[in-house]
Amino acid sequence: MEAKLNLFKWKQYESAIILLTVRWYLKYAAKCFFTKALSSPHTQIPGVITLDKNPAYPPAIQELINEKSFPKETLIRQTKYLNNIVEQDHRFIKKITKPTLGFKSFLTADQTLKGIEALHMIRKGQADDNSTVLTVVEWLNKIFGLVA
Repeated sequence: MEAKLNLFKWKQYESAIILLTVRWYLKYAAKCFFTKALSSPHTQIPGVITLDKNPAYPPAIQELINEKSFPKETLIRQTKYLNNIVEQDHRFIKKITKPTLGFKSFLTADQTLKGIEALHMIRKGQADDNSTVLTVVEWLNKIFGLVA
């Protein structure tokens, strides 16, 4: 009776070759992602890019820097558990927007999310010194882009 070869049990290739191939592919995929994201016509040059500690990102970014297709003024910041931080901060917003069943237009979505985030920032104490009603109104006008 013939035994089946399982390619992922290190029987077909050496483990070093498999790991090298996987690392190369992850670096290639990260480089393609950054190239596509940075060359998109509707995006601006980012000031900061925050990444998790995926080991494929630094070599991909270094290749883009060497090819001069990565902006020099962009700062790279790595955080080990990035997804936990982002999800935890947006949990409150998701809880409020989920029952709304979506937005009719981009403008209403933008205004509604700005308002929810502004009130959440005030509640968390992240806003500037809002000791008077006038400063709160000025701060909200600044967030919404309104002229006072």
